Amino acid sequence: MQPLSPSPLQAPISMLEKTPAVLQLLLGDLPEDVLEWKPAPERWSIAEVLEHMLMIEKLYEQRARRIVLEDSPVLPKSEAPEGQQRRGKTAGQSLDEFVPLRRAFTFYLHSIPSTAGGRTGHHAELGTVTLSQMLHELANHDLGHLRQVAELYRAHSFYPHGGPFQKYSNPKP
Repeated sequence: MQPLSPSPLQAPISMLEKTPAVLQLLLGDLPEDVLEWKPAPERWSIAEVLEHMLMIEKLYEQRARRIVLEDSPVLPKSEAPEGQQRRGKTAGQSLDEFVPLRRAFTFYLHSIPSTAGGRTGHHAELGTVTLSQMLHELANHDLGHLRQVAELYRAHSFYPHGGPFQKYSNPKP
């Protein structure tokens, strides 16, 4: 597959704006046992996914601002601890921190010219990346974790109670 030419920033920004509302709508009234449930010891809970998304939000927001403000800044490789060590935040705490950060980030992204999508940074592992590529990856990242959160919710709260209807689905949380 050939790489696509840089596309406008509108599509990823639109997706990034939707994520907080989707998470709030999906998770707003869930009890803590659902948010902390893990399908297996090595798998993440919804709370862990949200904590990860918060960490990535801070990282990408900082990288994006540097790409906009500096000439081809060096973007160090993410140094997430092995196994994504939790800091003990509840799902609610992570979501309450994520939502205003994301809203501020997308507000900032609307303030930059669309031509900024072609600005570059140098990633320690990936090489030269454009702001557009990075924002498209963040939108892709959001969608992957939204699917993961939905599968965790589905597998814990609904699938086990489906009786004979279980044969029609196979959650993979």
